[in-house]
Amino acid sequence: MKYIVSWSLPHSTFHTAVGQFLEAGGLPPAGVKLVGRWHGMSGRGFAIVETTDAKALYAWVAEWSHLLPLETTPCLEDADAGAVLRSLKR
Repeated sequence: MKYIVSWSLPHSTFHTAVGQFLEAGGLPPAGVKLVGRWHGMSGRGFAIVETTDAKALYAWVAEWSHLLPLETTPCLEDADAGAVLRSLKR
């Protein structure tokens, strides 16, 4: 399953978070595939990850939670979302 992991970078933890990211790379653990990651100029960003191991994803999010407010949302690609929406036709 794919997930959207989004975050914002607060001023209060900016330097610590940047240091940790530059040192470790911010890569997810084994069992979680990073599909892509994007950083906005506003301090917000998001990653798309894929995993069948919710505990591994939770561990990655927990590793950063003291520095960044994070939100993790399961997501579907267009074809799958379309199939669901087609089934709702009245």
